[in-house]
Amino acid sequence: MMVIDRLRNLLKPADADEEPELPPQHSVLFVCMGNICRSPTAEGVARHVAAEQGLDGRVDIESAGTIAYHAGEPPDPRMQAAASARGYDLDGRARQVTAEDFDRFDLIVAMDRDNLADLRALDGSRHGRAELRLLSDFLPDGSTQDVPDPYYGGSRGFERVLDMIEQAVPR
Repeated sequence: MMVIDRLRNLLKPADADEEPELPPQHSVLFVCMGNICRSPTAEGVARHVAAEQGLDGRVDIESAGTIAYHAGEPPDPRMQAAASARGYDLDGRARQVTAEDFDRFDLIVAMDRDNLADLRALDGSRHGRAELRLLSDFLPDGSTQDVPDPYYGGSRGFERVLDMIEQAVPR
């Protein structure tokens, strides 16, 4: 099941023929280490797909990092260029995950196993309402591959990140 399908299922009324009186609001937070490459790209792609599928205003989509090193910075210019070439806008600013995020979001999607371990440590024994998952859980081929961090590599790394995210959040 893809990320947007998962959110669509959360939004589906109990009786599929009935529309709810007030549209429910659900939320997803994408997380990588610094919140300047992978997670803002997942946020941008998911926002784009949600808008295309008429989910604007019904899904809150954000991103954050497990560290605060890049807090306040825009996404990496190389990631912005790669995303823009595919029609995605990455307009957020980096921020660090907070303890409150575990109660605020329905779904928190980590880009790799290290990010997931960091998230579990941050949540600790609180066990907030958020479901913690890896982006690879949503890949159609059942891959367990982490989304690689492209920061220290060449342009192909940024394209690979986009390829994986587009598979997990298809149009």
